[in-house]
Amino acid sequence: MAEPFTYGRRGITGRLEEPERELLRGLFNDVVGMLDLGPADEDPLEALVGFSPNASEPEDPALARLLPNAFTDDAAASLDFRRLTERSLREGKAGALRAASLSLESVHLVLDDAAARHWSTALNDVRLVLAERLGIRSEEDAEKVHGITDWSEAEDVDAYLALVYNFVTWLQTTLLEAMLDAHRTRSHGSGHE
Repeated sequence: MAEPFTYGRRGITGRLEEPERELLRGLFNDVVGMLDLGPADEDPLEALVGFSPNASEPEDPALARLLPNAFTDDAAASLDFRRLTERSLREGKAGALRAASLSLESVHLVLDDAAARHWSTALNDVRLVLAERLGIRSEEDAEKVHGITDWSEAEDVDAYLALVYNFVTWLQTTLLEAMLDAHRTRSHGSGHE
């Protein structure tokens, strides 16, 4: 059974059994697949500077949640911004997901600062996708999903996704608390508050 992330002498540590690691590995890979731009046919200079002249708002609502419009009231400005930033945003998110996935080789996780940031990004992106698939739009929706806690009663896809969402949420919460503990400890140790 998973143990929460905590901060201690060795840094941020956690523990995940093989089925939990397999689940996360699959989730991370699924989201990487969503972010993949496909084969590169573009101009090498455009690729080098990260410009995506053909970028458009994603049709998949879950991908749109990962890559939202920059401006809610100006579609043209959002599209221009997307063309300039989407490639690097996709690559950064995919890189964090891949890095987190690579660290799943061992039952015991020991995360340095960079790995903790990768994990935080990866878990957040998985949660965004799951939240969209579950239709979470309000606190009421979230409370309903958080009320599903018994794996033995997961009889449909939504119940299973809700349980996975709750697990990822718990894992992310413990990671963020451990990251805050690390920050507080380092700040206190250096004489800052």
